[in-house]
Amino acid sequence: MTTTPRDRLLDAAGELFYREGVGVGVDALCKAAGVSKRSMYLLFDSKDELIAASLDRRAPGYDAALLPPDGGTPRERILHVFRAQDGLTGQPTYRGCPMVATATELKDATHPANAVARRHKQAMTDFFAAEARAAGAPDPDTLAAQLTVVFDGAAARAVVRAEPLAGLGVTTATALLDAAGIG
Repeated sequence: MTTTPRDRLLDAAGELFYREGVGVGVDALCKAAGVSKRSMYLLFDSKDELIAASLDRRAPGYDAALLPPDGGTPRERILHVFRAQDGLTGQPTYRGCPMVATATELKDATHPANAVARRHKQAMTDFFAAEARAAGAPDPDTLAAQLTVVFDGAAARAVVRAEPLAGLGVTTATALLDAAGIG
């Protein structure tokens, strides 16, 4: 299958930014993608635009690795996310949540990639809220925010300690679900 220069740039950027950070230079990006700098700037107005587009392209695959298939109880569906995260943290290529990693590295809340990161992180929180609501949680929005904090904190811990979570996120999420009466 033939890929376009845009596709090659997005794929290379997504991989390099996740593995090495958004400080990767344009020369390295173009070399990895097999695309000239001129072509890159014809396709993207700036490196910032490429960072945002590559993060947006990477997010659905990340979400698919975490979100449960259809069916199951709200509790099972929520815990599926944490079990999937647990599995990801055991992989040698794991560098944390790509949205949080990018936003943390950029620092600038107005950067276009931070808007992408916020949108995708909000989608995860919305998933937790919908499941908590379906389970009859007394305050589904607060529970969803708490679960998101556990998810993001667990990802950060796995990266900082350079070790798998070994069930820590699942255990913590279970405690929150128990406290909210979600059986």
